[in-house]
Amino acid sequence: MKRRNFLVAAGAAFVAGCNKVADSDFGQGMFDAAERWHKGAHRLLTSRDALAPEYPRSAVSPYFRGNGSVDPKNGDYPRHVTESFANWQLEVGGLVDNPLTLTLDNIRKLPQRTQITRHDCVEGWSAIGEWTGPQLSLLLDAARVQDQARFIIFRCADELGGSAYYESVDLEDAYHPQTIVAHRLNGDPLPIKNGAPLRMRIERQLGYKHAKYLTGIEAVASLDGIGDGKGGYWEDRADYQWYAGI
Repeated sequence: MKRRNFLVAAGAAFVAGCNKVADSDFGQGMFDAAERWHKGAHRLLTSRDALAPEYPRSAVSPYFRGNGSVDPKNGDYPRHVTESFANWQLEVGGLVDNPLTLTLDNIRKLPQRTQITRHDCVEGWSAIGEWTGPQLSLLLDAARVQDQARFIIFRCADELGGSAYYESVDLEDAYHPQTIVAHRLNGDPLPIKNGAPLRMRIERQLGYKHAKYLTGIEAVASLDGIGDGKGGYWEDRADYQWYAGI
């Protein structure tokens, strides 16, 4: 655990200290090559279904901080808060044969997975929490993802700097058994600061991949033309790695 914390913090410091290099064609090529190596090495050393560590209830952190957006004020989100998310809807679409529109009640009635896992932020902090929600694979199977789909996009209600947050994973991480659409944290409904009413948990990746305030799940063949084409809000703006496996 200490070693992983060191690597996360060191990686963040390295990226922060190399902005000028990253802005050059050479630097961008170097970071792209490093990301491909990282992803390949991670996949080589762990099987498709390898699980992130899970912990006993006694290990749950007394406080699970929020990060990034913690109380969105844009769009319809404030109204949904006053309605206790009674009218919140999650759309599942894109390259699927059976598009879905799910309410929170629909989500709660699906088979649930509860897992106690460690959240690691690229900024260097971590916390352990108990998350509950249906596996993403259940939703994707119900929507019948088409053969040409290669990635899953997560659409979010929150905005940072006037742009909507989004993230993405490939199908391997989307169908991982610990990838869930979480609606409960530590036995209670998800707090606003932690992404209420729905957020992704992608347990083998860093925290910025765990999209909060989830409104849409979209199957696509390519990341081209989505945002700046790099696969996520921070990937587009701060050269974060698209593959953030830990």
